[in-house]
Amino acid sequence: MKKIVAISAFLMSISLIASAQESIRFGFQLSPAFSWMASNSSRINTSGTNLGIKLGMVGEYYFAENYAFTSGIGFHFNSGGTLLYDFPGSYWKKTDLPDPLKSLSADTKLKYDIQYLEIPVGLKMRTREFGYIRYFMEPNLVFGFRTQARGTIKDPGKTGEDEEKYNIRKEVNLLNLSWGINAGIEYTVSENTSLIGGIGFQVGFTDATDDSGTEFYPLPTDDRREDSKGTVGAIVLRLGVMF
Repeated sequence: MKKIVAISAFLMSISLIASAQESIRFGFQLSPAFSWMASNSSRINTSGTNLGIKLGMVGEYYFAENYAFTSGIGFHFNSGGTLLYDFPGSYWKKTDLPDPLKSLSADTKLKYDIQYLEIPVGLKMRTREFGYIRYFMEPNLVFGFRTQARGTIKDPGKTGEDEEKYNIRKEVNLLNLSWGINAGIEYTVSENTSLIGGIGFQVGFTDATDDSGTEFYPLPTDDRREDSKGTVGAIVLRLGVMF
């Protein structure tokens, strides 16, 4: 919490300095996000979404009237999702699990709850103003840095609906890169203030999961190493205000 307060105070001081410059705008977002995880392995399937929230500060540098470079900093809380493993195996090998969960049954579900510090970089293109409204589109690249990760295990042969959360920081890679696109409207409420509403789509293209040491057992006498790629995607309901 102290880190969040310090970052917010620093960015707010920057916004006060820069607000006098017409080409620079700052604002805040508080955006609900629905995220999920996917795998490139046919034996690991998407099996649930997370409802999270994106909270942070955004900045726009206009190099032309309706074109701007965008960036910012913020947190994506409760990112991730649930993966269903078709085969039994030993997953989350770097997590301190109780002995009964060190070997899991077929059709086990692993739920990831991940917190990322995110830095987006993008290009915003908007229309001229129609009354009080402008429409915009914003492709971007998002750098995500894992700060926390918790997980739950639902093993049909052992835990059933057990919801105990485990610290799985070591199972989630530090850096997560994703690309995305946002679209929506700006509604002008005063000369220097606009409300933002829209929708965004975000897709990870780097491996979010660390599978080193993981094993699965397609047959009782057959042990295989797991080296799948797990990615995080999200649909974001963009809500914010710009000054």
